[in-house]
Amino acid sequence: MKTSEKKDSVRLAAERILDNYMEMSNHRKTPERYAILRAVYSINGHFTLDELGEKLAADYKFPVSRATLYNTLNLFLELRLVIRHRFQGTTKYESSSAGTGHCHQICTVCGKVTEVKVPEVTKAIDETHLKRFRKDGFSIYIYGVCSTCQAAITRKRKKTKE
Repeated sequence: MKTSEKKDSVRLAAERILDNYMEMSNHRKTPERYAILRAVYSINGHFTLDELGEKLAADYKFPVSRATLYNTLNLFLELRLVIRHRFQGTTKYESSSAGTGHCHQICTVCGKVTEVKVPEVTKAIDETHLKRFRKDGFSIYIYGVCSTCQAAITRKRKKTKE
């Protein structure tokens, strides 16, 4: 299966979850909710509320208020269609299609966030048996200094020694 086909399949599954919830809870199936869901699942990686709003306005010609975005993302969090991260004072989101768990490198100098694959960690967590608890996923944050910032720090130190 091609990557685009897989993304479409995951997005359609998310839409079915939303459909079922809306029907079961007697909520309206608004075009805003579905446009936001499509936009969320079209973004690769993390995004802020503002970035999502900009994408909706630019790519989908579907501007929505910040309140609508916030409330809809809270619904998607409840349905576990999106994941929320708090990175050094910034709230970012990502679609649940990003996987059941992954690790993030976070630079404590510039704030850059990079997802890293650590198969050993994934395997260890998958093999961990927890009592009276069902694992749905995980997120690990590794804090440090990225190579770009480390190089800048080294250059600055060399300059001050001269």
